[in-house]
Amino acid sequence: MTSATPSAEAPAERRGWWRAFLGWPRAFRWATYLVVTLVLILVAGLVTGVALVRKPFPQVDGELTLPGLDAEVTVVRDEHGIPQLYADTTDDLMRAQGYVHAQERFYEMDVRRHATAGRLAELFGEPGLESDRFVRAMAWRDVAEQELAMIKPETRTALERYAEGVNAYLEDRDPSDIAVHYTILNAGGLGYRPEPWTAVDSLAWLKAMAWDLRGNMDDEVDRALSIATVGPDRTADLYPGYDYAAHPPIVSQGAVVDGVFEPEATDDGTREPKRPAWAADAPAVATALGRLRDSLDALPAFLGRGDGIGSNSWVVDGEHSETGAPILANDPHLGVGMPGIWMQMGLHCRTVSEACPLDVSGFTFSGVPGVIIGHNADIAWGLTNLGPDVTDLYVERVRGDEWFRDGAWRPLRTRTETIEVRGQDDETLTVRSTMHGPLLSDVSEDLEDVAEQAPVDRDDPEPGTETGTETGTETGTDVDYAVALQWTALEPGRTADAIFDIQVANDWDEFRAAASSFDVPAQNIVYADREGHIGYQAPGRVPIRKSGNDGTMPAAGWLPENDWTGDFVPFDGLPRVLDPEEGFIVTANQAVIGPDYPYFLTGDWDRGYRSGRIRDLLSAEETWSVEEMTELQLDSRHPLAAVLTPYLLEPEIKRDYYRAGQELLRRWDFDQGADSAAAAYFNVVWRNLLAAAFRDELPEDLWPDGGDQWVAAVAHLLDDPRNGWWDDLGTDDVVEDRDDIIRRALLTSRDEMTSRQALDPDEWSWGFLHRLELQEPTLGDSGLGPAEWLVNRDGWEVGGGAATVDATSWDASLEDRPYVVTSAPSMRMVVSLADLDASRWINLTGVSGHPFHDNYTDQTDLWARGETLPWPFSADAVIDAGEHTLTLVPAAED
Repeated sequence: MTSATPSAEAPAERRGWWRAFLGWPRAFRWATYLVVTLVLILVAGLVTGVALVRKPFPQVDGELTLPGLDAEVTVVRDEHGIPQLYADTTDDLMRAQGYVHAQERFYEMDVRRHATAGRLAELFGEPGLESDRFVRAMAWRDVAEQELAMIKPETRTALERYAEGVNAYLEDRDPSDIAVHYTILNAGGLGYRPEPWTAVDSLAWLKAMAWDLRGNMDDEVDRALSIATVGPDRTADLYPGYDYAAHPPIVSQGAVVDGVFEPEATDDGTREPKRPAWAADAPAVATALGRLRDSLDALPAFLGRGDGIGSNSWVVDGEHSETGAPILANDPHLGVGMPGIWMQMGLHCRTVSEACPLDVSGFTFSGVPGVIIGHNADIAWGLTNLGPDVTDLYVERVRGDEWFRDGAWRPLRTRTETIEVRGQDDETLTVRSTMHGPLLSDVSEDLEDVAEQAPVDRDDPEPGTETGTETGTETGTDVDYAVALQWTALEPGRTADAIFDIQVANDWDEFRAAASSFDVPAQNIVYADREGHIGYQAPGRVPIRKSGNDGTMPAAGWLPENDWTGDFVPFDGLPRVLDPEEGFIVTANQAVIGPDYPYFLTGDWDRGYRSGRIRDLLSAEETWSVEEMTELQLDSRHPLAAVLTPYLLEPEIKRDYYRAGQELLRRWDFDQGADSAAAAYFNVVWRNLLAAAFRDELPEDLWPDGGDQWVAAVAHLLDDPRNGWWDDLGTDDVVEDRDDIIRRALLTSRDEMTSRQALDPDEWSWGFLHRLELQEPTLGDSGLGPAEWLVNRDGWEVGGGAATVDATSWDASLEDRPYVVTSAPSMRMVVSLADLDASRWINLTGVSGHPFHDNYTDQTDLWARGETLPWPFSADAVIDAGEHTLTLVPAAED
């Protein structure tokens, strides 16, 4: 039997080991000392690092004091950290929401407010300057300050109470207690402590979302650049008209009568088409616009770049639902990053009343009070980008401190901004503006030489340089070009009122009244209620233009006929529908209404491939369940596959090695699942076909990205095999046609797949190429390996693609890692109006903004697999799902 008592000989044995060690050569002993010391340092460093990373994790159980509360607030979190808040007053709910947002996401909130105030350079130095210049020029924060004065008192109070909750969390906390990001920044010598939060900070973030969803400004620039490069006729091949027959608009019935949209009325469609005015010296202007495009691309991704952005939303009525009541689905497509744009949350008054009307759950913006998308006890709503043309670029003639308009020189408006830059002297920025808006060409280093590269046509007699005009200025100064931006979001609006009013609406009339304040960004809003109604409303402030300008290209700012009239499309004149005959409504950024509609909304709709696919699938089934709705959100059929694949199968390829890719396509069902070898090959062929057909004639800025515009363009060109676009100008004495380019793309793509993944096509998969990578926009892009490792996450292999219902877009114009996901469904939700507790939701990332927290990317794993989470709403369901309960209590009275 063995005794557990230590042997008496053990100390002697240990002493013997030590004597033996001392007998080692000195060099070996010192090497051992060094190794042991390094191991101890690494262990200590790891322990310290873990402690620093975990230090900001929020308290989710027990009790915390929140000064200003009138009574206790209960915060119930489920296993994924999703908080549901219960309070007795709206003021307390807003305070608690601010507190909980700050617990989970304050660093994200702080970076956003620096970005929207043009103050990123204060934190990050030179890399933040380009963004700061643009934002200061557009004066986002100044506009937000004006909005605070014009919104309803109830909205302003909610914003202020929210700020109180945020500041209560910040109070007496060191930066390292708030986010590990501050620990890293301050270790570099920043010495930063966050400022108190304000109501304006919240309003300013809405400007960033408006910028992300701003409409067709990039299309204006690209169209002009293309015309300058290849002329208007060949540009028309790249921008085919919207096919209303193949892709029906959202609202297919109704007309405007006496300024009011009547869903049952008809329209004779008689009106003259509008065309933009354009300067004669288009190539010179295009040079300036191209440089402007480069500068806009330099803005940080989390502010949004307006590219590849779309959304899906649809609703079916009770006759088309297995539940007998409406079902509403929504998945907005936005740029990907860490953390995701949304944070799920519920806001519940314990007793719902006029004084405390909130009983709502859904997706929130950290930094903004309320719920943006979701449902309350009576209605549900979803958003997709309407995409109206609310921005215009004006090419202005500028001479010194004057600009030319309507035959006369006029003084430019000027203001000065001081930008604080970490690690260097402050920068003084002079912003000049015309009546149209700020001159963006003044705020970019890339545009400083525009004057030399874009001279005015000297044969134009209008500007003149011989004598002064009404300004009394003696001239002789050369006339230059500048680029001004007019945008509805640069005027104060009441979108914040809409956010608060929609979430307390109880029926269609209250919902429409609330939506009337949703100024920017203009959204398609789908609606359903528990009474069985479904509906759609287009809100937004859409400018009415004069006859010379339809917004499709930059306009000449010196011609009054290109101006906006100063009026906007009246809300009652915007399209809407309630309980349509077909029993469902689909919005996926397609045309809102047909070409007979009297007001110009935009000429640059999404091409309608996603909406068409959704409509086809909805029409194919009599009824739909919640589960089937979630499956529809994952549909990955490529919109061009059925059209292009027969052409890809036509070339006779003799070598087995190259023919193997073709054989995959012969058996393909056109779905782009992550495990599909055929989808991998098809998408690589698609990219190489675009490169072979278009890159030889277009500048790099205009290389095809593979989105819906290019799907439409190639579908059009396939019917014209000898169109000049198929010819490769880089080959001498050869004129290629469509079949030559297709054959080249097939062979090149076989080699590319071999190089990228495997020799054997059976080992190929689309997900291997098409990966979701989530980059935190500050430290995650710092070039510091350990910091990037800390905050970034990657490795998810996903299906879907551009212009697909499962819209995981990628950019075919990129040379480096082109197949990586660039934008994606930022969340998915399906709301059952028959039983709100049977609804489903999922977020792109987790609730937490703290690296290595359990809820940092826990939802991403589910999202990538196409799964969703239960969405409890009733108090009983929330309690049953609860894993943690935190009670926020008022401060004790003195």
